[in-house]
Amino acid sequence: MIYQEDIDKSLEALHRGGVILYPTDTVWGIGCDAINEAAVERIYAIKRRSETRAMLTLVNDFDMLAEYVDKSNVLLTEKLIDDNATRPVTVIYPKTKNMATNLIADDGSVGIRVVCEPFCRQLIKFFGRAIVSTSANISGDPTPAIFDEISEEIKASVDYIVRWRQDDRQPATPSSIVKLNADGSVTVLR
Repeated sequence: MIYQEDIDKSLEALHRGGVILYPTDTVWGIGCDAINEAAVERIYAIKRRSETRAMLTLVNDFDMLAEYVDKSNVLLTEKLIDDNATRPVTVIYPKTKNMATNLIADDGSVGIRVVCEPFCRQLIKFFGRAIVSTSANISGDPTPAIFDEISEEIKASVDYIVRWRQDDRQPATPSSIVKLNADGSVTVLR
């Protein structure tokens, strides 16, 4: 596997409670262990972002998703993703379990995406739990479309920078976002 060294070094950082800069199936992300509140707090500080603005997490498959949301919501998500297969889909769930409290919005909701990007899938699979994913920029600044657009300040703030796909010049775009409401209805947010 070409990126095995990146997987190993990312896992080392995540297990230590560190923060990584990594490619996702959308834009480059800043990430950490989604159950480590201190690591999540560090990402808020790196981004200079208010903790009242929740961040999303990534899981590698639907089985892992079931560790964080109700099973009925997992089934709805599978259908949503099948129906929107042309673009990655982040789902805002009305409630969660087994996640750092500072990742959860004031209303109890949380955003989670089942990731498609091969590096992310492998990293999350080997890590064994969800990781945070937030765009690699200071809050309020433009979201970098490629690695070269990420600021030196962000790069200097993380514990490990993944080399995989740094030379990819294909501009990335954020995911679509849908919200699963408590009554089972769906609202498209983006």
